[in-house]
Amino acid sequence: MTKNNARNAIFLFIAITVLLPFAYFPISFGPIYAQTESGSAVSGSPCIAYDAEERLITISCKSSSISDVYSSLKDNSVLSKENATKDNKNQWLLNAGIVVSQGSTLYINSTDTSWLKMASADTESANGINVHGSLKIDSVKITSWSPEQNDFVKFEYDILPSRELEKSDINMVPRPYLRIYGDATGTMDITNSELAYIGYEPEDDNLGRSGLNYYGGNGSIIRGNHIHHNNWGFYSSGVADMAIENNHVHHNYMYGFDPHTATHDMVIRNNTVHDHGAMGIICSLDCYNITIEDNEVYNSAGSGIMLSRNMYDSIVRNNYVHNEEQCIFVSASHNNEIYSNSVENCGNGIYLKSESSNNNIHNNTIKDTENGLLVNTGASDNRIHSNTIINATELGISNGEDAGDGNTFTDNTLINATLISQDEGGAEGEEEDEGKET
Repeated sequence: MTKNNARNAIFLFIAITVLLPFAYFPISFGPIYAQTESGSAVSGSPCIAYDAEERLITISCKSSSISDVYSSLKDNSVLSKENATKDNKNQWLLNAGIVVSQGSTLYINSTDTSWLKMASADTESANGINVHGSLKIDSVKITSWSPEQNDFVKFEYDILPSRELEKSDINMVPRPYLRIYGDATGTMDITNSELAYIGYEPEDDNLGRSGLNYYGGNGSIIRGNHIHHNNWGFYSSGVADMAIENNHVHHNYMYGFDPHTATHDMVIRNNTVHDHGAMGIICSLDCYNITIEDNEVYNSAGSGIMLSRNMYDSIVRNNYVHNEEQCIFVSASHNNEIYSNSVENCGNGIYLKSESSNNNIHNNTIKDTENGLLVNTGASDNRIHSNTIINATELGISNGEDAGDGNTFTDNTLINATLISQDEGGAEGEEEDEGKET
């Protein structure tokens, strides 16, 4: 071999040795973007984008956290750290809205967060976390925040002072909110957390800004939370298979829990619900297969527990409801079972009205009310039996003149109460002795 040939062979060997790896791992001369194996975002990730004009963060990562958003955006005017603790659980100030895209999951939990403070966009609108994928909240605090006031964003009143007031009469300033959409590919689970001073109700629309809003997310869990001073504690529409358990819910401006429009197959269990501007727990408009059990409900401006506008095939049992105008209120609702509840210090203990029918009301204890069991305005074919009514100052059981046909009253025990029964001749009153059954 000549010297030239030997030299060429050496150069060829070197070239192959150096360049061959890049045939499999090509060099990129553009920006470097990456995700971890789990799909979570890292610095500069294209799956976290920010629209400065809309002040909106869009997350399309398979999995991401608040720290991922911070590392990706690197903009303290959008998301900033405040008061990091020694275990690196930060307080964050969020000054933008968030959209979680379909197929994506945002985690807000104690791994990196102790408190997420959400600022409103301005005096006319609010930022929200809008979920088309999944949102997992655990062991954190989430509230509205006013940097100028260094405080929560508060309404003029903690709870609605009067149902007669117009919205325009009340200082309902915009506040951030959480909302999951009907097209969501996952759930919005909230556990062991505090959610406070969020939600409002714009005068000109109904876009689900009232606090915790579920228009999708079948199978979501709300468990072990402290939910207070929001506009609504909870609202849902058309959602199924949710569990709402072991929460302390109080001083929400309107309702505590409001499963609405065709919500079904939901369990509301072992919650403490009190001091709301309207109802404590209300299910309204074509809701079905709802179980409300083992809750304590008291001191709201409307009813404690209300079944409203064609709620059907549902159960209300083992609840302690007290200090309400209406403790358990059934309006235009059918085929429900209400039993083993303890009711006291109410205007009406259990009230059936507005053509409610085929409800089974039994084995409840009703004490220290004005009216124990009240049936009127076309309510019909209801079976009311084996209840105990104690100390009704007006009527123990009243089947009113305008009640419908077919209501039956059997084996009820009245103590210091009066029975009003209805027959073809009109209302007939009968004083009941202590312990007498009807």
